[in-house]
Amino acid sequence: MKNENIPSYNESLQGAIRKYWELPSMSDYGINTFRYKDVARVIEKLHILFEQSGLQKGDRVALCGKNCSRWGMAFFATLTYGAVAVPILHEFHPSQVQDIVNHSESKLLFVGEKEWSTLQASSMPGLLGALGLADYQVLHAPGDSLRATRDNLNRLFGEKFPSSFRPEHVCYHVDSPEEMALINYTSGTTSNSKGVMIPYRALWSNLDFAIREVGPFAKAGDRVLSMLPMAHMYGMAFEFTFEFHYGIHINFLTKMASPTILLKALAEVKPVILIVVPLIIEKIVRKSIMPKIQDPKVKMLLRMPVIGNRIRKKVCDGLTQALGGNFYEVIIGGAALNKDVEQLLHDIGFRYTVGYGATECAPIISYTPYDQMVVGTCGRNVMHQELRIDSSDPEHKPGEILTRGLNVMLGYYKNEEATAAALDKDGWYHTGDLGVMDKDGYLFIKGRCKNMLLGANGQNIYPEEIEDKLASKTLVAECLVVQRGEKIHGLVYPDLEQAQKLGLSASDIQAVMEQNRKELNTEIPGYAQLAAIHVMDKEFEKTPKKSIKRFLYQEAK
Repeated sequence: MKNENIPSYNESLQGAIRKYWELPSMSDYGINTFRYKDVARVIEKLHILFEQSGLQKGDRVALCGKNCSRWGMAFFATLTYGAVAVPILHEFHPSQVQDIVNHSESKLLFVGEKEWSTLQASSMPGLLGALGLADYQVLHAPGDSLRATRDNLNRLFGEKFPSSFRPEHVCYHVDSPEEMALINYTSGTTSNSKGVMIPYRALWSNLDFAIREVGPFAKAGDRVLSMLPMAHMYGMAFEFTFEFHYGIHINFLTKMASPTILLKALAEVKPVILIVVPLIIEKIVRKSIMPKIQDPKVKMLLRMPVIGNRIRKKVCDGLTQALGGNFYEVIIGGAALNKDVEQLLHDIGFRYTVGYGATECAPIISYTPYDQMVVGTCGRNVMHQELRIDSSDPEHKPGEILTRGLNVMLGYYKNEEATAAALDKDGWYHTGDLGVMDKDGYLFIKGRCKNMLLGANGQNIYPEEIEDKLASKTLVAECLVVQRGEKIHGLVYPDLEQAQKLGLSASDIQAVMEQNRKELNTEIPGYAQLAAIHVMDKEFEKTPKKSIKRFLYQEAK
């Protein structure tokens, strides 16, 4: 893990552009396609724009908008110039976006048209300018130089490369391992956002992991479908930056990923690998697979060895084809996967695996390929990292998950107190998650330290474990488990579509939930049993990676 052995991330980027010059690189699905040489040309033009606008190495450049090719090109242009990228989730509230631009001291902002319409330029006084992600037109500039440069950008590019623009002209900022590459603001699952300072060594480490683990199953010219926000480290690392370095054609879903649009895109793109959050897989399994195999006749046939195996294979093949049919595995991460759904995926032989990570690790912490996956775990420690459980009995007694190595952040930007709480003097990052690790090194997540509830007699109660069971009950679409005084309560947003099909009233739904509560309480210890289930009238508020913002509901009635 010596830093002196770490190659330059930007030199790797430079090498990929030269190597794959004529290959397709990024597409806005159904709209346009850019080859690597097109991306290189845009990067050079943006470098001219940066230089003429007075941007210095180390200055911050913010990006806020939906996934698209020009978002990706602006991101790479920022890194290869030597500036620091500040990706901002476009789902953030406008005031939060403005706060992040100001807190990060960003000098330039690349922004989507819709997002810009909600922002106030006067509230971001440090900006030298704002550029639209659609075509990099100047949306805001206090001075004249940025507009003048943008208006003459083609001429300036022609003067810089009078003959032609060739692969050998691609020459980028050479980064060092401890140099800050980006500030990634967390999505606020448990509290307000913090600016995670990601060094180049962490980007390289995650890239090296992906090349070694995914690389053998993919080749230049293969395709992926990018669905997760690039402003989140999970999507950025494994649906975007790895693929670009490896010659894989990235297809950005620029529209809202409705089931119809998503399935059509998957069928056309046929991605070589799928990176998803549990919500996507769980919805498909619950709506399309579980109803079929829970039929009494099918259940009986499944118990017959030969016929049962044929049915399971048919179900697996159907799910595989629905997701494009060309992937070698589906990597699920970003939140916990429901145990019933996972067991079903395992039983039918579906090629899936579950990984674990954090923004602070850019993001990977643990993983195993699908053929080594153990149900209920999120894999084993990855390369370039150490992993341990802070417990007197790590195999049986849950403790905080700690990790250290090349992936770990530099700290939180302008927040020494939070940095000191997360990074100890020995370099261990305290994840805030609880887990156990078996003798073979497989990690089992038990929940968040902050979420752990204390029973009346001091028992530790992990709400995520109860929620996993409750989520599989009748008409439960989403749920949370919270504490009210000494009692444990469930909050449920019901499956209203299914309830409507069954002709159920509000009182009927409440009666179903009471039956769910009684069933659930027979499956869990007495000290963790639910005193009541409260039906919510709207979906829980979530982060962009579809995790419920638990902290908003701690005091909800």
